[in-house]
Amino acid sequence: MPAFVYIMASSRNGTLYTGVTSNLALRVAQHKNGALPGFTDKYKVHLLVYFEVHGDIREAIAAEKQLKFL
Repeated sequence: MPAFVYIMASSRNGTLYTGVTSNLALRVAQHKNGALPGFTDKYKVHLLVYFEVHGDIREAIAAEKQLKFL
């Protein structure tokens, strides 16, 4: 089952959030609708700015960790 690493932003040059999911369309909709309380709702991080597809969730998590350490 494919998995995704994604980056959301609050605005241009704004706050960024990096995450992993197996259902990108649903997760983006949840962020945009404020359905996920916490960091992204508090900072209004609602714009999808980047994503990449991986073969499974383990690969996606490893890729997310690499992005966070750049």
